[in-house]
Amino acid sequence: MFELAERITKLPPYLFKDMDQKINEMVKKGVDVINLGIGDPDLPTPVKIVDSMAEAIRNPKNHHYPSYTGMEEFIAAIGKWYDQRFSVSLDPKNEILALIGAKEGVAHLPLAFINPGDIVLITSPSYPVYNSGTLFAGGEPYFLPLIKENDFMPDLSSIPTNIIEKAKMLWLNYPNNPTSAVATKEFFEDTVDFARTNNILLCHDLTYSEIAFDNYRPISILEIEGAKNVCIEFHSLSKTYSMTGWRIGFAAGNKEAIKGLGLIKSNIDSGIFQAIQIAGIEALRLYEESNEQIKEVYKRRRDIMVQKLQESGFTLNKPKATFYLWIPIPHSYTSVGFAERLLTEAGVVVTPGNGFGRPGEGYIRLALTQNEERLIEAADRIKNIEL
Repeated sequence: MFELAERITKLPPYLFKDMDQKINEMVKKGVDVINLGIGDPDLPTPVKIVDSMAEAIRNPKNHHYPSYTGMEEFIAAIGKWYDQRFSVSLDPKNEILALIGAKEGVAHLPLAFINPGDIVLITSPSYPVYNSGTLFAGGEPYFLPLIKENDFMPDLSSIPTNIIEKAKMLWLNYPNNPTSAVATKEFFEDTVDFARTNNILLCHDLTYSEIAFDNYRPISILEIEGAKNVCIEFHSLSKTYSMTGWRIGFAAGNKEAIKGLGLIKSNIDSGIFQAIQIAGIEALRLYEESNEQIKEVYKRRRDIMVQKLQESGFTLNKPKATFYLWIPIPHSYTSVGFAERLLTEAGVVVTPGNGFGRPGEGYIRLALTQNEERLIEAADRIKNIEL
């Protein structure tokens, strides 16, 4: 009776929705499923953050509509964090915007700057919302393959001139989901120069900056000279502090981009519940203390799984950042086929690489979001499958 709008029919199936359906089917059959497919931390939110929320939620002052741009105190805490962590100075009134999770901002930004027919440059494989946000705005995605031979970096020199002329935005994400690749300062400098030369809004997803190991400290693209003239950067407290369900993040950078995104927010949604913002202030205040403990847990998990998977015949290196492993699979399988075999024969959920984009074919992504005992069990189950 009712036909879906064309913008909906253009969307690819949302990867994690399909996964949930398959997992539920296995659970109904009585299978003990170990889910390593979705990047939802199993670690609890640090106690001090929870306590600050508990106190704030009892205060009636926090029960009203919040400002859509964010509480002044939360915005100030974001600015202080950027200054301490990256030595980046931000104007709190014009260069920071609170978000109901980074996903909201990523999805809404194209609505502010993309007209039908405009091109958005998107690295692939990548977080699916870069593409869906583009399609909702009527834009046309142009995918830049991330391949092992280029260290999972996009080759900007390969983009045809006619594509660059129509491009209005470019999406980057380092440390990267799903490949776990990290970017150099030189790469960011080249990309900022590319964006400035071609009048392109450079959008950087910095969600995984605080999940890094072996003395590696990811940088913000806003550290690059002149970056604020062309860049907007997104961050979230979800991964850093195990706060995925809290829905709290922010955007920072170019004031025109922040203003445009703010206009979309003010017409579509509201601000973050103030008690959650107060918890966010506590999180940013304690970021070194809380984050070191969380990183150590993921480091141990990374080391265990990489070793055990290597012993099982997989070829992979230890990633410097994120809590993902990007694993090449046997050539006789497709990504979906291998992921389905792991689910049906081992009860282990992983994400097929092509679900993040065509260049992800030949890989699976494994999330280190189970405790060590369950990870070891998952690795042993995988080892028992004849490759």
